Amino acid sequence: MSLPFPSPTIPAAGRAEVFVRYLDYFRENLIDKVAALPEEELRRSRLPSGWTPLELVKHLRFVELRWISWGFQGRDVGDPWGDERDDRWHVTADETRDSLVAALREQGRHTSAVVAGNDLDAVGKPGPRWDGAEPASLERVLFHLTQEYARHLGHLDIVAELAGVAIGE
Repeated sequence: MSLPFPSPTIPAAGRAEVFVRYLDYFRENLIDKVAALPEEELRRSRLPSGWTPLELVKHLRFVELRWISWGFQGRDVGDPWGDERDDRWHVTADETRDSLVAALREQGRHTSAVVAGNDLDAVGKPGPRWDGAEPASLERVLFHLTQEYARHLGHLDIVAELAGVAIGE
């Protein structure tokens, strides 16, 4: 499901809509790139850091979970660091491309619902996500998520290129 780039020339109802458009675009672009990879590339690392494309998908789902659900909403999410084991990203043998993509999209729908239901100036609930600091506003959280997606999408571009898969723009 490719989405068009959310060009700054396309009118938007406000900053919240701009954030959601960019997050949706980056999320779907990442999913498209992972879908284009051959099965044997999904659990293989091509980089010295050692992460795999499936680990990246899971990581980004947990990044949204940590910042939106656990952080901004202050909800108990069980294991907010469930994408990590022994200080590195991991996926289990039974986690598939389809299951991880479905979880990422579901988290994206939740993020969009939170944005629709809150003002960007709203401040997150106090809790362990903030590690003793004052909670951030929703706008700051969304800005952080946007840069996280953009940065990791660039990483995935390199992996896809090394795997011989067209990377697009």
